[in-house]
Amino acid sequence: MENKSGEFAITRIARHFRPAHYLLKIQSYSLLCETGVEKYDSGVFEVGGHKWRLSLYPKGNEKMNGTGHISIYLSIVGTEKSPLGWEVNASFKLFVYDQIRDKFLIIQDVEGAIRRFHDIKTEWGFDKFLPLDSFNVISNGYLVNDCCVFGVEVFVHERSAKRECLTMINEPPNRIMTWKIENFSKKDKVLYASQVYVVGELKWKILIYPNGLHNEAPKAISVFLDSIDCVAPERKIFVDFKLRIRDQINNKHAEERAKHWFSASSIDWGFPQLLSRKDLEDASKGFLVEDTLIVEAEIMVMSTAK
Repeated sequence: MENKSGEFAITRIARHFRPAHYLLKIQSYSLLCETGVEKYDSGVFEVGGHKWRLSLYPKGNEKMNGTGHISIYLSIVGTEKSPLGWEVNASFKLFVYDQIRDKFLIIQDVEGAIRRFHDIKTEWGFDKFLPLDSFNVISNGYLVNDCCVFGVEVFVHERSAKRECLTMINEPPNRIMTWKIENFSKKDKVLYASQVYVVGELKWKILIYPNGLHNEAPKAISVFLDSIDCVAPERKIFVDFKLRIRDQINNKHAEERAKHWFSASSIDWGFPQLLSRKDLEDASKGFLVEDTLIVEAEIMVMSTAK
């Protein structure tokens, strides 16, 4: 977030407990300033698997209009062997110690903004961390007996979030699955399953109960669409589909449409009474020709997630 002057807005709050990751104590601070040293680089410390250091400008970073202030920055170091295109995302807090009140003044970006460190931008911080007029006033507690203490906390944000891309596919390839069942009248098992069909990248079977699903529809043929891919508990597949038994004479098929989320707990879906036994046995209806039944599943829309 930027303010009207184009500078990033910051917050300043105080707390009692010290910074978690690094403290920089400077004694004889006035002598450091008198030497004319423009910048002091701290020792290297490690946080989140990366190496860092603080860079302090006692009289301000003139190149960044920090004159009249203390300027302080966090730099990532030791990246010479990092792969091309490397980057590290981190938020951080910078501290100065109030020695009179035993509190640390925290200065950070508003809402703890995450900064991207990379080969072109290895340093982030504050050009105007603290006005020298305020820092030098003994009653403020920042510079006492010519001694001051700065600190930093770094929070590295690793790219470990799991990602998912949901795609809805309209009329996927090979969307019509056709199953010809010969010698249908001789089928005496409770359940029959078709071969495996591949629609898009997903696998399916058609299930048929010639005498109905258990005792729920004893005078009808039950037909279901079965997902082969819904094995993992977190896997879900949406399908808008039709199940039909073809009328091989009049093209007046027995057909129903459904929309369903297939999952490990609901791997099949369909219709317990897709076709009555009475209509099946009526030769004029055309469902059973030369003792062959033709069952189809057609997928209009389905989802894939990667």
